[in-house]
Parts: sequence; structure tokens; C-alpha cells
Amino acid sequence: MILVTGSLAFDHIMDFPGKFADHILPDKIHQINLSFLVNNLSKQKGGNAGNIAYTLALFGCPVAIVGSVGGDFSEYANFLQDAGVDVSKIKIIEGDSTSSAFIMTDLADNQITAFYPGAMNEASSLSLSGVQSDLVVISPNDPNAMVNFVKQCQISHTPYMFDPGMQLPVLSDEQLLQEISAAEILVGNDYEMELIKQRIKDQTLLKKIKILITTLGEKGSLIQTKEQTIQVNPAKPDQVLDPTGAGDAYRAGFLAGYIKNLDLKTCGQMGSVAACYAIEKYGTTNHKFSILEFCQRYKENFGEELNYEI
Repeated sequence: MILVTGSLAFDHIMDFPGKFADHILPDKIHQINLSFLVNNLSKQKGGNAGNIAYTLALFGCPVAIVGSVGGDFSEYANFLQDAGVDVSKIKIIEGDSTSSAFIMTDLADNQITAFYPGAMNEASSLSLSGVQSDLVVISPNDPNAMVNFVKQCQISHTPYMFDPGMQLPVLSDEQLLQEISAAEILVGNDYEMELIKQRIKDQTLLKKIKILITTLGEKGSLIQTKEQTIQVNPAKPDQVLDPTGAGDAYRAGFLAGYIKNLDLKTCGQMGSVAACYAIEKYGTTNHKFSILEFCQRYKENFGEELNYEI
């Protein structure tokens, strides 16, 4: 069982038919006042925990979510449950609303996001006990909840993937170091990894963790351990419709292989293929695939068989 913690949210996704950079004056960044006219708005089911758990369920992985949501979550809960996700550990806060993300993407796939936490503010009161898990995913969430979940994993000696993402700015240097120090897997994009190194004043993250995953967008990903460095090539999407959620799909693909004890290169390549499915659909949980379809696409991209069974 993989236990996923993190945000559960409704994503309001907008497309800006231009480039943000064309409207930002470098000598005026101290007083930005901009409004972007978008040509599309769509409300989608999302949040890091929901995205990761949904794609893990497509792989047939036993997966459960621990999180807090508002009274408006019932339809989303039914959707996750129908996909195969255990939602029994999700706490409903009546009278509050589920988190909401407002995501605007430009023609260069740059994104500006505003996030309202709503009921996620109650996540710090939740416990990971009661669910036997092989691995816990600690993805962006209420900062106090992230600290709490790390402590619970460390006390129970449960391995965890730490994915600080958008919460990096609000985690203190001390909290960040504590959360990284016992992680089995640390994952983030190249910008986040550089920021982490600067924050903890340590360029040798591999002394602290077992596996370091740096996602590189269109350039693929880099997987590092103390013994090896693996460059993972990107898989090729049929179309790039919406990049939102690609990172979460990558994490799910990687973990689906990792929990089956597949080698790290294969896990990374599974992540790359899973990310393609997310990119090709608008929203973060609208993609689908069977295991047979996934294995065929894996072979098309990497020229080798994927021995994956539910």
C-alpha cells in the first residue's frame, strides 16, 4: 500500500494566448500590476495527492489518501473511489471548502498559480496510523502537516518520498533539513533542487537520502544515488495540451515501478511515459490507460519490454 498525503483541490485552469515575459518590464518588477485576458477556463479535479493517487490506481497499485477537504468534495471522492483509491482516510470539514488552485499557462508553458488552502489548513491534525503502508508520499500540503507526517514516518520507520514543491518558500531551513534528512526519495524540478541546496547550505544531498530525482521537463529526468547517476530520456507525447499535473503523473509512474522493485532506470522511464498521458489531456486526472496500453507505449518510446504486472 502506498499512502499519499498532500493537497486535494479543484484546479481552475486558464490558457493565456501569449507569453508572460512579453508583458513584464524588467525595470518595473518592484511594482507589478498586470491583468491577463485568458481564452479558456476549466474547473478540474486536482491537487498533488489526488493526482498522484489517481495515476497510481491506474497502475493497479493499492493506494490510499490522507488529507482534509471541504463539504463540496463528495463528487471528487466518488471519482477517486471508482478509480480504485481508498478515500476512507480523507477527513471532511463541513462548513469549509476544498482547496482551490487557479493556474494560468502561457504559450511557452510557463505557469502562474494562486492557491487557496481552505480545508487543507486542518491537515496537520491528521494521523497516518491505522493504514499499513509500504511507502508514504509527502507532497505539498499545509506546512505543519508536512512536518507532522515526516515525524510520524520517522517514528514508525516508514520510508517516504519527500516532495516539497510549492511549499518550499514557507518551510523554514530547519524544517526543510529535518524533512530531507530521513527521506528515502527526494523529488523536485531542477529549480527546486538548486533552491534546496542553497537553503540547507549543502551541495551533497546524496549523503542524506537514498534516491534523488530531478525532473527536467522536456529534457527528461535525472535519478541519482550514491552509486550511480541515471539520465532518463523523456517519452514523446502525441500532443501537448496541458502540462499541469505532468510532474505528479511522473511521480506515480516512478513509484508504481519502485514498489515492484524494478530497477531505477525503468522506474524513471515509467514516470516519463505516465507524464505523457497527463500532458495529452486537459486537467490532471482525465487521462486513462490499461496496463497493456502502457506497456506498449513504453516499448515504443524506449525500445524494450516492460515487465509489469498488477
